[in-house]
Amino acid sequence: MNKIICHLNKDDKFTVEDNQIEVDLFTKEQYHYNFFDRNKRNLYQFPRMYSNVALDLLYISLVVFYADRKISRALTNDGWTRHIKIFMPVLDFDKWQSNKDHIEQMVSFLSGDVWEFEFRPREYNEQEIQAEQGFRRRKKKILTDKFCMLSGGLDSFIGAIDLLDESQDIIFIGHYGGGKGVKPYQDQINEKLIKHYKLNDKQFFNFHASPIGGIEDTTRTRSLLFFAHAIILASTFDENTTIFVPENGFISLNIPLTNTRLGSSSTRTTHPFYMQSFQTLLKNLGLKITFNNPYQFLTKGEMIQNCKDFGFLKKNIGFTMSCSHPDIGRYKKESQPSHCGNCLPCVIRRSAILKAYSNDLSSYRDKEFELSITSINNLRSYKISLLGFKNSNLDNSLIIQNAGPISSNIKEYYGVYKRGMMELDNLLKTYE
Repeated sequence: MNKIICHLNKDDKFTVEDNQIEVDLFTKEQYHYNFFDRNKRNLYQFPRMYSNVALDLLYISLVVFYADRKISRALTNDGWTRHIKIFMPVLDFDKWQSNKDHIEQMVSFLSGDVWEFEFRPREYNEQEIQAEQGFRRRKKKILTDKFCMLSGGLDSFIGAIDLLDESQDIIFIGHYGGGKGVKPYQDQINEKLIKHYKLNDKQFFNFHASPIGGIEDTTRTRSLLFFAHAIILASTFDENTTIFVPENGFISLNIPLTNTRLGSSSTRTTHPFYMQSFQTLLKNLGLKITFNNPYQFLTKGEMIQNCKDFGFLKKNIGFTMSCSHPDIGRYKKESQPSHCGNCLPCVIRRSAILKAYSNDLSSYRDKEFELSITSINNLRSYKISLLGFKNSNLDNSLIIQNAGPISSNIKEYYGVYKRGMMELDNLLKTYE
């Protein structure tokens, strides 16, 4: 078992006898994140101090992501599953203690590991006291009941366009880690939206979080960290708020294309079971926040076709980033991040744009699947998966539950899976 002890207060001397890793989230030598450092004045425009449970959730997500990056899967017995125990100080001890089993199961499903939490009570630290004072001093307060995740990807760009077609009172939340591949695209998308819809740049928050010296790249827990930043801002409203999570339903199902892709390539960021579990946690914690994915039953191609400002999307679609590893070009001394063209997110993107526009002017490093063994194997995996899909005699309800349990809307989920596979087939049938 890997043990992680988190410290948030200077006088916290908690320890355990066995070997463990200790992390102080306010020590720059261990963690770089900017929630309390960046855009302080913009943060204070919200109505009141963050709720205690939302603060706790933010720190929990930071420590989970820290463990996810610091503990190698390669050293485990099966080369994948880790057993991780977090010793976590929290402000609302009773609520977290009563939801201990739930969050353990939720994070375990998300990352594919075994997680345990041991909570202990704490008081406000210096940064939180300063934040509370900042909220009290700020007179002008923002009013909204809508937050939207804005990752720099194509789906979230479409989600932002569709929401802004109805209302401009929206707060957008972005997040980036240690690499440089995503942030330039996030900045470009923000600028495009601000100019086109005449928005205030104070509506956009782009948070950074990156543990120092991370060694593990299969970081499935990024979505917990991403969502936690939106949740803590939404918690400042003592009324019902909605966090929109724009993601096409095909990729949300996270169905591995072959049995060899059940590991890191099968993430569960917005899987229906995970989102439902997260929603239950928010309710149990007393947070008046609802997740909403308007595209749960649409493919990526259908999202493009149904976009409420089709012309604006088409003009700017090249400024979005879909690739799962846009930074990889730096090993080839490329100066700018770009799409690889053959990872699953890239192929789904290419299939969707082909469906909607008939041609794709985006730049891809290896769209012909020929520059590396990885890209050749990717194409082979996709072909095998499509062949299996066409010849499968499995019950529909079994097919869509390959990455996690689904108990409702079976017909709708299978429908989006089937149409997503046909979009892929339309692209890949030209490659032999």
